[in-house]
Amino acid sequence: MDRAAHLADHRRVWERKGVLRLVYDDFYDRVAAACRPGLTLEIGGGIGNLKRRLADVVSTDIQSAPWLDCVADAQRLPFADACAANIVMVDVLHHLEFPIAFFREAARVLRPEGRVLMVEPAITWGSSLFYRLLHHEPVRTSADVFGEGTPDPRRNPYDSNQAIPTLLVTRERERFHRLFPTLRIASVQWFAFAAYPLSGGFQSWSLIGEGAARRLLRIERALEPMFGRVAGFRLLLTVDQATGHL
Repeated sequence: MDRAAHLADHRRVWERKGVLRLVYDDFYDRVAAACRPGLTLEIGGGIGNLKRRLADVVSTDIQSAPWLDCVADAQRLPFADACAANIVMVDVLHHLEFPIAFFREAARVLRPEGRVLMVEPAITWGSSLFYRLLHHEPVRTSADVFGEGTPDPRRNPYDSNQAIPTLLVTRERERFHRLFPTLRIASVQWFAFAAYPLSGGFQSWSLIGEGAARRLLRIERALEPMFGRVAGFRLLLTVDQATGHL
């Protein structure tokens, strides 16, 4: 299935699957609450959900769709220096061939005190077995998160390594700060327990209904400060641009 067909299929699933919208609404609530005032660039906008939450959004993906504003590769952003208050990405970082290229671009296009917000898989004690055995994307903890290279335009954009975000905020945190002196990991929020995997994501099935998912999400919010780091299936990574950077 090509990228355009994949996006169209995801949009159809989104429109008919209420429990999926409920789970992802929780993701977007967290993102919207943390955004800085000003222009937001949505990278890997997919089916364009962020525009339902924020007014000043340019929604992009690597392939065009009617609900997107432009085509953009996260590793070669077609935007001016210091133009954006926020860059938002949901399930994009772990698909990038060279994350180092994206962070260079982020440092360039963000305004002083701008912010990158990313929702990504979290590889924790509680989630690891699920992601390794029951999810189609690989988990390669030996990968070099900041490997250099030239992005291959023929590469399958769905190639991935779900371990990248977790490696970035744990093993590679100090290296990240050395490589990108104007960027700082401001916070990591570990969240999402049962409701996310039980929803089935963008698959046709779900093991939980909307009512049960809504109650479960409320319980999970209360538990995540204590158990998110060891059992969370998701992380919200906030990276801030330094004050006065040009």
